[in-house]
Amino acid sequence: LAEPQAGPRPASAPVTDKQTHEWPYWGGDEQSTRYSSVDQIDAGNFGKLEIMWRWKAANYGPEPDLIYRATPLYVNGKLYTVAGYRRTVVCIEPSTGETLWMFREKDNPRWAASTRKNYGKGVAFARVEGRPVIYLLTPGYYLWALDADTGQPLPYFGNNGVVDLALGLGDYAVDPDRGVLDWGDITSSSAALVVNGVVVVGNSHDRGYYPENKENIPGVVRGYDAKTGMLKWKFNPVPRPGQPFNETWEKNSWKFTGNVSAWAPLSADSKLGLVYVPNDTPTNDYYGGSRPGQNIYGTSLLALDVQTGQLRWFFQFVHHDIWNYDIPDAPHVMDITVDGKKVPAVVQATKQGWLYSFNRETGQPIWPIEERPVKASDVPGEKTWPTQPFVTKPAPFEQQGMTENDLIDFTPALRDEAAKIAKQVRMGGLFSPASLLKASDGTKGTFLMPGSNGGANIPGGAAADPETGWIYVASQHGYAEVLSLVPAREKYPNGKPWPGWGSEEGGITSEYVSTSNDIMGPRGGEGNPPLPMVKPPYGRIVAYDMNKGDKMWEIPNGETPAFIKNHPALKGVNIGNTGQNSHANLLVTKTLLMYGEGRGGDRYFRAVDKKTGKEIAKVRLPAQTNTAPMTFMHNGHQYIVAAIASGDTPAELVALALPDARPPKVFNGPTN
Repeated sequence: LAEPQAGPRPASAPVTDKQTHEWPYWGGDEQSTRYSSVDQIDAGNFGKLEIMWRWKAANYGPEPDLIYRATPLYVNGKLYTVAGYRRTVVCIEPSTGETLWMFREKDNPRWAASTRKNYGKGVAFARVEGRPVIYLLTPGYYLWALDADTGQPLPYFGNNGVVDLALGLGDYAVDPDRGVLDWGDITSSSAALVVNGVVVVGNSHDRGYYPENKENIPGVVRGYDAKTGMLKWKFNPVPRPGQPFNETWEKNSWKFTGNVSAWAPLSADSKLGLVYVPNDTPTNDYYGGSRPGQNIYGTSLLALDVQTGQLRWFFQFVHHDIWNYDIPDAPHVMDITVDGKKVPAVVQATKQGWLYSFNRETGQPIWPIEERPVKASDVPGEKTWPTQPFVTKPAPFEQQGMTENDLIDFTPALRDEAAKIAKQVRMGGLFSPASLLKASDGTKGTFLMPGSNGGANIPGGAAADPETGWIYVASQHGYAEVLSLVPAREKYPNGKPWPGWGSEEGGITSEYVSTSNDIMGPRGGEGNPPLPMVKPPYGRIVAYDMNKGDKMWEIPNGETPAFIKNHPALKGVNIGNTGQNSHANLLVTKTLLMYGEGRGGDRYFRAVDKKTGKEIAKVRLPAQTNTAPMTFMHNGHQYIVAAIASGDTPAELVALALPDARPPKVFNGPTN
């Protein structure tokens, strides 16, 4: 598949739901607010919602996917989404769930070798010279342009409808079947974003604690012409010699360090002509001894000119990231009023438990962000950066750091048991560095709080209300993550074959890698299951008025899990509502804040009052939600569609609506 040639520039209009009540982007709009102005479903009728149809995503195999993360689009009077490991595109009739067409890329080894084949979040949409077009990023790292009415590839885009994204990354040989896997790992998980006639394409890698190598391919961000597929620009997140900040990759680590990928969904301001790109941690996630320096643009937010790819501004959230604090949530573009002045803002929710707020045109923080000293690492070869950025406002939405006061205290006995266990682990503030499993002080690692899967994360993240200037954040507290490092050769004495760079014998090249330890929470008696090490809530939703920068309310995500509620050591103890150890999946409309409890939570879809957080009603689902839901109006009825899956329910889309949306039954004559 050849790199596409130059062609005429397309006309492509931004899509909005302001009049149509569509859901034309993964995040609802180009601003990734996850907001809709629809108001048919409200506090008075939410409890009457019924399931209109269930669409079986698991039918698109090759096996049921219990991590179904696709959020459909509603445009052109139809639903569009992806399903299965091959990331098949489907077009669905919105009121019945009938499949209208499907498109699946021809079989090739690249999708099967992809490390993110079960992470497809959806598709992108644009009207190009009046024609509705669906854009698909596949696990094998191809970009397709499909006619939205028929599902057929558009012949004038790329090479008969497709662009091979393995081309143009750098000086890597590309095999038609294997792509660039012999030199590293690069694929996709989020949908592209179409802005002002440009398809902006991010990328994804296997998580850095899996390859355990110091080398990989950098996550180059690129812009393609929406009509022709012509490459317009690319931005390398690991600067080359002669480019600004190349010196922040010391010891020539720019030559081999990879990742820094834009794997989360992107956002944009089409009027400013800017696309906002959240970036990943450099390889390896937990050990940076091979890449000393500040490592710009790792774990940063980039504002790129959508026509040229030129960097307008950036902010690095973590210098020399060794905590896997990559940015998993889309930036949220909204206008707010601060001290009587209208401010064009972009707000980023992160794993660290902060909302970072910027003027989206200039990159200036709306409230001060201070560089403060942090603890240095004692892991051999590791050179942590001496300071990190600390947000002064708004207040954090999640616990940051770990002290004895944070340990579980449901009963005095459990508190004492937890304190004894905690003596095996180092405690400290946010940005406490990882430590060795066999440290000189006898500890087995360091508490990481929030953990790398905690805080705001991709299954939930945040949702913004552009009419009020409020933002709602779903956060997972977790049960306390302990990060331990060991020498790579100690963990893999015989080497670890990996289809990537590696050493000559096929082993790993990072000096230290993360490893498991035997730290478990208190049990309150022999034979009992372990309880969390920390106090609840284990999952929460926090509301902020961004006009003031103030936290307005906080509620647990769902209810206390059964294993805690029924634990033998807690019989007769009133522990209150702990919330679920999961990321709530948020949706905000003109009338309500709605959420599913997320993977690991319970099978409820809930509505709360946006101003108070008070629960209004809940409806039962066939399985737990897996990712952020969406809503739209179709033929006069408001629908809510969510991706669900659990151990006994393979992946589905489920559509909720009020009873009068149900199509009338059709009489087909006598049955005998």
